[in-house]
Amino acid sequence: MSWSLPTMLERSGRRSASSMEELQEFYDAVLPRIQDALPYLSKIEVGAGTAADQRLLDLTKCLAEVAPAVELFFEPVISYGYDVSRFKVDPE
Repeated sequence: MSWSLPTMLERSGRRSASSMEELQEFYDAVLPRIQDALPYLSKIEVGAGTAADQRLLDLTKCLAEVAPAVELFFEPVISYGYDVSRFKVDPE
């Protein structure tokens, strides 16, 4: 299953459906590379990147979703957290 997911709901769902071992494995794989990824991505104008650039951006967003679970809460579903499935996107 991919970690490069385009929406917050997909990333949150992936985090919630994963075990702590899976979250830790993803975190350990991506965190050391983030110092190279962010400067690279910062040079790309919004919407001007390649499909690979978008996948990299989505991976960095997924790391932001996973990091609190790994670093602070030690659980995939944050107890007493806000249920992100309640967010609704208004396309207008």
